[in-house]
Amino acid sequence: MTVPEITPEEQTALDKALLEALNPLASAIRSRATGLPEHRMWDGDPAEVALSVLATWKLVDAEVKRLTATAAGTAGSYGASYEQMGAAWGITRQGARKKWPDAVVRTPATAPIGLELFGGTAELAQDPASGRWTWTGRGADGEQGAAGADVRYGTREEAAAYAGAFLQEHTAATP
Repeated sequence: MTVPEITPEEQTALDKALLEALNPLASAIRSRATGLPEHRMWDGDPAEVALSVLATWKLVDAEVKRLTATAAGTAGSYGASYEQMGAAWGITRQGARKKWPDAVVRTPATAPIGLELFGGTAELAQDPASGRWTWTGRGADGEQGAAGADVRYGTREEAAAYAGAFLQEHTAATP
């Protein structure tokens, strides 16, 4: 994923929207600091007014960082890697890991899960590195099977479905 470019028209619209969102907050903060009513926010020493706007942008910046971390965590919860997040943000994988250390949660390796169906058995296992699932099994007819070498499933249930289909195909032959 490449970092998207913003057009001049989009930049103008973004600036306008951000300023419209900032002004009520800046007015409220300045009013609390000076005791002046919000509609008189711009009255007073121009440097003081500009500094109060700057201080308000700092608050907005902190909120954007919080929302950005939330978005990174959401992406990580859906399986995005630090490499993908870094690409979206225009930084390296290592930079993304440093910026959002808790965005990608590596689940601890789980013990394999046994499955018995149609007279056969299968074992579901989670890959600790990717969090994805695989399976191996032995049908009731003695046939052994497994997910392909490069095949990993996104959920335990998906791996169980494939293992179950294998076990169903390999039931014991009836005499």
